[in-house]
Amino acid sequence: MRFIGITGGVGAGKSRVLDYIGQKDKVEVVLTDQVAKELMEPGGACYEGIISMMDQRGIDRAEFLKEDGTLDRPGLAKVLFRNNAIREELNAYVHPAVKREVLRRMENAKERNLQWFFVEAALLIEEHYDALCDELWYIYASYETRKARLKESRGYSDEKIDSIISSQQSEDVFRKYCKVWINNDGDFAKTVEEIDCVMQKNR
Repeated sequence: MRFIGITGGVGAGKSRVLDYIGQKDKVEVVLTDQVAKELMEPGGACYEGIISMMDQRGIDRAEFLKEDGTLDRPGLAKVLFRNNAIREELNAYVHPAVKREVLRRMENAKERNLQWFFVEAALLIEEHYDALCDELWYIYASYETRKARLKESRGYSDEKIDSIISSQQSEDVFRKYCKVWINNDGDFAKTVEEIDCVMQKNR
């Protein structure tokens, strides 16, 4: 089984690429953002730890918990935005738990005799998934294309787009760590051809 990490800048179209890949046989796609959300739900591996962390920091539960006991994500984001120490502590707690869950799912995929296991993470390189994956794939789209997509899909302003893109890894860094580059800058049919070609060669 091939264990592939997927990365790329915001607006590059990673979701569409992964939607396509996920429709193939003997393939599993895991999104680390979704894994993190599941781990932070009541009963999840990180839920009690986060509440304990906030209690120890003296944060009022009304700021980050809903009445039903689930995490109020906008409220939690506000807490983290104003307190770097808490944000760093929470990330240091959640990210390793996410990685453990990804590896657990990967082993399960092996047991089910899948051929491909894909993981997508915003911080794929920063969290050193390159040490776990067989290889990393970089989904590429030009700055102009990414900007147009973000305006259309999310309604972002030029200033917000520039701020987000400038905060992410540079293209040089992505290309340094990624063995495969998938061009998703134009016609998606061509992107599909490229994906199929790469997967056929790597069987």
